[in-house]
Amino acid sequence: MSRNLFVALLASAAMSAPAAAEVAKPAALTATSVPAVPDALGARSRPYMEARSAGFGGWNARDRSMLISTRFGNVNQLHRVAAPLGMRRQISFEVEPLGGSWSPNGDTLLISKDSGGDEFFQLYTLANGRLNLLTAGGKSRNGFGAWSHDGKLIGFSSTERNGTDTDLYVMDPRNPATKRRVAEVRGGGWNIADFAPGNARAVVGEYVSVTKSNLHLLDIASGKLVPIGDHAKPIAYGGAQFAPDGTLWVTSDEGSDFQRLGRLDIASGKFTPVGGAARWDVDSFTISKDGRTIAFVTNEAGIARLSLMDVRSSRVRRVDSLPAGVIGGLEFAPWGPLGFTLTSAKSPADAYSLDPATLKVTRWTESETGGLDPNANVEPELVEVKSFDGETVSGFLYRPNPRRFPGKRPLIVNIHGGPEGQTRPGFLGRNNYLLNEQGIAIFFPNVRGSTGYGKRFVSLDNGPFKREDSVKDIGAFLGRLSADPALDSDRIAVTGGSYGGYMCYASAIHYADRFRGALCNVAISNFVTFLENTQSYRRDLRRVEYGDERDPTQRAKLEEISPLRRLGEIKAPLFIVQGANDPRVPKSEADQIVKALRDRGQTVWYLVGENEGHGFAKKENQDYQFWTTLMFWDQTLLKK
Repeated sequence: MSRNLFVALLASAAMSAPAAAEVAKPAALTATSVPAVPDALGARSRPYMEARSAGFGGWNARDRSMLISTRFGNVNQLHRVAAPLGMRRQISFEVEPLGGSWSPNGDTLLISKDSGGDEFFQLYTLANGRLNLLTAGGKSRNGFGAWSHDGKLIGFSSTERNGTDTDLYVMDPRNPATKRRVAEVRGGGWNIADFAPGNARAVVGEYVSVTKSNLHLLDIASGKLVPIGDHAKPIAYGGAQFAPDGTLWVTSDEGSDFQRLGRLDIASGKFTPVGGAARWDVDSFTISKDGRTIAFVTNEAGIARLSLMDVRSSRVRRVDSLPAGVIGGLEFAPWGPLGFTLTSAKSPADAYSLDPATLKVTRWTESETGGLDPNANVEPELVEVKSFDGETVSGFLYRPNPRRFPGKRPLIVNIHGGPEGQTRPGFLGRNNYLLNEQGIAIFFPNVRGSTGYGKRFVSLDNGPFKREDSVKDIGAFLGRLSADPALDSDRIAVTGGSYGGYMCYASAIHYADRFRGALCNVAISNFVTFLENTQSYRRDLRRVEYGDERDPTQRAKLEEISPLRRLGEIKAPLFIVQGANDPRVPKSEADQIVKALRDRGQTVWYLVGENEGHGFAKKENQDYQFWTTLMFWDQTLLKK
């Protein structure tokens, strides 16, 4: 090729090329008033988008392998790991993310999967890469409860009968024709927690609210449900599991502000805590296959601590070799080891095992972090303040490296959903880009109503007349953080999802002069329309928390505190994100506030995932959402 022709081709290519290359928007995303994402931004942040995680999903008794969930494509899939740090061999290949559980003898893999984030979960078996449907399909919602100890049956709940009530079913998943509705119930909070040895009975949980739940004994043959204990008492139970000798172990807050581990007598309903008084909730527990050991996790100011208890002596040994983080997914293997998932500020979620005899911890997966050194990530510091009424509230503050980012730094207040939830010090993933590359501090508050601090604290925001007390907690945090010499009180923004999305709107209203931007994700904009339009199987459960829109007095207060009614007070630019298939906070909640803002002549960024539900689950959508988020923070926080 002659030099002149080469120069001419280069010139022609330059004339036809766009001024700046852009990241292609995924086809399933609808973006209005959202600027295009420059390719340079995608390139700069790329390593932070490539962090993976691995969640422990159970043991296979046949080959002693570990089942994990991890992502190598667009969504999480199931993989088999044969040995510690061994190859992850993919065994599911679906378009949607899914969860799985091996039968106790390892012959059957049970799958739970929805479609496009709609949360109408169906149950399947998976073999040879193919799913076999077990449940009714369509708009039924099916929740896996438990395998029987011998692996012959599964217990699950389903709204198949009327779309609302979660009736109780049993089935041999190897033969879907054996599916049987054992008991018809009323309400959306029922499920089979565990089978008693012999499969004649099962313990059933009935969730009423975060501070009230009931246990029942189910006769599998007749379907008769017998209450365990006095259901008039204000007791909440966590886990419930039968030991091999038939003893029922539970976590309960009876006689305490916190969930304690203990035995529950089925006949009398008497709860006997084991291991002494607890200052913190026991989050989860599991029993070894021989019944000799119980592993349990306590939630200590958000940090998970793992302990083992000898059942015969009640002696407790604490596992002190684990970093401060979050632990979940406990399950003993039939041959002894305890499997679990652990995540911390310096490590994405990964699968581990513990030797019960020596307390030696073995790492089974080491997830990639996009080539970045996870040890460079900062640990959070605990911040505690007195709120308007003297109540102590706390949260976790992540600060950028002051040597790299000297001077006062901008701050994002990131509010968790729930409200029965809690921010805990796990791996921040993409958000580490904000800290490490942009020098933006992040604060995660646990306002009143958060779990982990006892049933008194979690009840402080209940109902419409206490709802805005949690918003006042944000004001108390702002007072402390604005006085911090390392933070810029003139550059603070707020974000949150679900109930945290409501808090995002409400904070932008109540503290309009304090926030430079608000990014509200799958957010409640009007409590009345939210309660009227959320899926029927969860409506009564949400009325217990927020209030009952059918009651005129409560309805009036719910309308009064709804952000949709107070849009004129918002001064900050808004970015709203929503999943089109969200069954919890329906898309209409976002549509109505976007329309109202635009009718007022206000520009609002609006990003909708047409194939997503209550939060984005597909990587390509998550990536694009994060890039547009970075652009929003750049405009609202970083540009002087």
